Amino acid sequence: MADSFTFFLIQILNGVQEGLLLFLVASGLTLVFGIMGIINLAHGSFYMLGAYLAFALAAATGNLLVAIMLAIPLALAIGLALEFLLFRHLYRRDHLYQVLLTYGLILVFEESRSLVFGDDVHGVAIPRFLDFSIPLTANLSYPAYRLAMSAVCLLVAGAMWLLIAKTRLGMAIRAGATNREMVQSLGIDIAWVYRAVFALGVALAAFAGMIAAPVASVFPGMGNQILIISFVVVVIGGIGSIKGAFLGSLLIGLADTFGQVLVPQLAGMTVYVLMAAVLVWRPAGLFGSRAA
Repeated sequence: MADSFTFFLIQILNGVQEGLLLFLVASGLTLVFGIMGIINLAHGSFYMLGAYLAFALAAATGNLLVAIMLAIPLALAIGLALEFLLFRHLYRRDHLYQVLLTYGLILVFEESRSLVFGDDVHGVAIPRFLDFSIPLTANLSYPAYRLAMSAVCLLVAGAMWLLIAKTRLGMAIRAGATNREMVQSLGIDIAWVYRAVFALGVALAAFAGMIAAPVASVFPGMGNQILIISFVVVVIGGIGSIKGAFLGSLLIGLADTFGQVLVPQLAGMTVYVLMAAVLVWRPAGLFGSRAA
């Protein structure tokens, strides 16, 4: 009985950890999609970029934490450069142009990854001070690194809430999502706000890839897998809603985890069944504007 309860607890922890990691990716996607109106199919490539940066810098420095501290500014710089060079030209364009450009970026990132790192699967070592498991029963334990991942994701989620809800930048972001022209008329540089939002979205996705690298490995096409599920999160939570992305990510993480345990033959369908059920109840998502 104790082992059954502990096994159930482990699945909950796995689902929450998966959901929190997914939130880092989906929150950036919903910010860019909901605030800037950009359909960014290349968002998953930023997750892959973060994982490969962690792999390369961890190999160079011998320390994953140092690698992450070096990689985050690089991800921000890449986000700023992409917004300035490419994405700022798309704000008033049809969504078809956005899809074509961002799909082209996927191809560029994948080919660049292949040229620089090859097509092999790579591993990233867990930091030594977290490379142990916490015993739960005589037979079951839980990796400390996964708990640390969840804790870090919660801290980032809290920091994002503070940024969006309590700062002047957050106020400008929320206002820009509602009425770009009005924000400009008040003297706020909306172009700078959009650049900051895009860079933040890139950094969040890349950071998720960095901390996931020791658990999920680093492999070609890893960004494509998480992109699809991230769009599901955005749809469930409501476009542009950070609160919705957080709740939607947790629901997806738990549904995916328990689906693989309870109905493995239908595991690939569980998240889409959940999305369909939510959309029947809330067509605009849990916290979409129409659902408010």
